[in-house]
Amino acid sequence: MAESMLSHTVYFTLTDSSEAAQDRLVEAARKYLVNHPGVLFFGVGKLCKELNRPVNDQEFHVGLNIVFDSKASHDIYQVAPDHLKFIEEGKPNWAKVRVFDSWASR
Repeated sequence: MAESMLSHTVYFTLTDSSEAAQDRLVEAARKYLVNHPGVLFFGVGKLCKELNRPVNDQEFHVGLNIVFDSKASHDIYQVAPDHLKFIEEGKPNWAKVRVFDSWASR
């Protein structure tokens, strides 16, 4: 496959799902995950409870979406010190983490 953008989407279900815990995770993502080489788009936030149709998955508390300019940038991000620090600090409160990686094009 020709080099394409890579969409890295992560859904976190928290052990402590309080609003404060969700806010801490969102802020940690903004602190550690925004400024990586090759990031074209960064978005993080809490579940949009207002969109509760049968097709909406509501089994998470915080969603993260990062679009990288290439798989190579994604691979560098995976081992970057800030990404590893984010995991180290947050993992104790993660009951479940689902990662969806897909090729993206315009």
